Amino acid sequence: MRHLYINGAWTASVSGEGIDVVNPATEETIDTVPAGAPDDAEAAVLFARAAFPAWANTAPAERGKLLAAAADLLRQRAESVARTISTDMGSPYGFALKVQTLMPAGVLASYAQMAESHPRESRVGNSVVVKEPVGVVAAITPWNYPLHQIVCKVAPALAAGCTVVLKPSEVAPLAAYALAEIFHEVGLPRGVFNLVSGRGPVVGEALAAHPEVDMISFTGSTGAGRRVAALAAEGVKRVALELGGKSANLILPDADLPVAVKAGVANAFVNAGQTCSAWSRMIVHRDQYDQAVRMAVEAARKYLVGDPFDEATRIGPLVSAAQRDRVVRYINTGQEEGARLIIGGTERPLDRGYYVEPTIFAGVEPGMTIEQEEIFGPVLSIIPFTSEEQAVQIADGTRYGLSGAVWAGTQERALAVARRLRTGQVSVNGGQFNPHAPFGGYKHSGIGRELGEHGLEEYFEIKSLQL
Repeated sequence: MRHLYINGAWTASVSGEGIDVVNPATEETIDTVPAGAPDDAEAAVLFARAAFPAWANTAPAERGKLLAAAADLLRQRAESVARTISTDMGSPYGFALKVQTLMPAGVLASYAQMAESHPRESRVGNSVVVKEPVGVVAAITPWNYPLHQIVCKVAPALAAGCTVVLKPSEVAPLAAYALAEIFHEVGLPRGVFNLVSGRGPVVGEALAAHPEVDMISFTGSTGAGRRVAALAAEGVKRVALELGGKSANLILPDADLPVAVKAGVANAFVNAGQTCSAWSRMIVHRDQYDQAVRMAVEAARKYLVGDPFDEATRIGPLVSAAQRDRVVRYINTGQEEGARLIIGGTERPLDRGYYVEPTIFAGVEPGMTIEQEEIFGPVLSIIPFTSEEQAVQIADGTRYGLSGAVWAGTQERALAVARRLRTGQVSVNGGQFNPHAPFGGYKHSGIGRELGEHGLEEYFEIKSLQL
């Protein structure tokens, strides 16, 4: 069994218990990580607190140098880390390499640069406004992007001068261990970064409630985010939450329909649909609806389900048996509520592995469960509209507001509609994801922003000095 990483050393958990890590493609146990205990969280927090003053006072350039070294080492090990991620949570290897590993390496490198370049002081009249690190940060991260979501929190926190205790998802924790090894090898000072694996109700709640933790940065479900926020509120901690999504792909009548539909299907099915920002609702004008449905089905047929290490595979397994069961329940609910299942469904496409076929529903109406709730699997709902006003209402008609897309005949029209949507990110006529732009949500999709300078700002306290 692996160990925890606390105060610069690999340390056995006081619990003595382990959590099996299962390969979702084979259903075989591939590793065991510690089921951390509250006492482990306590030790990690106290070491992070002890390390904070020296790290906060370390020259920003020196902090940046260590982060840059870590980014370089991650790039050198990218193929190995990507294989780990594919085995751990099922992403096809090519996606795991490009998006799950090399993109986080780029984000880490960007914060290495910002550690030194980001301004820490400004003048406002007779005042000097100073940015100071918030303190000890507890980072609680999910399984769907098991390295990227860690880097989005840990890199800006370290760049700002904070110390960190990381609790990765126990479902797919191995990428976190790979990053801890990298931080250890580049010489990050003891106590600056700590890793405590374990279950959310045990380790996560201990961190959220700990009086020596100054900030919680959490990514996960909206329900779990509420619990984290409630615990943090008792200590008046700063909270950053990146939660669920039910994002809309809004295709206006003058858009290039084949391009918009193909891109929408791709976005809905990426990472087997296990993406909080996935465009899981396609909103199409009623006059083009049947045509769009046919196009979506044709596109979906090209998404081969299979082994993550097979180059032909476009959809790997879902991360766990529990996640597969959840997605199957939603597919059944969609049919029970009257939506038309036009491709895919609940049959197991392979003899083993937690697979779900790419699934599309037509005849979906606003308010249906599959139109309102985050499914987190390769399931796309196609919804008709009759006017631009109605399309915007449907797009904004869920409790979420994380991402989305707008397609129109001109950039100006698409941008005008995108500005109306209550959501944190909008792709305009196919605009690509930018890992240096702020990412986060409105409404129940969260509080705060990650990535870029906005992500760094989350980890500062602001002090005003009157002269």
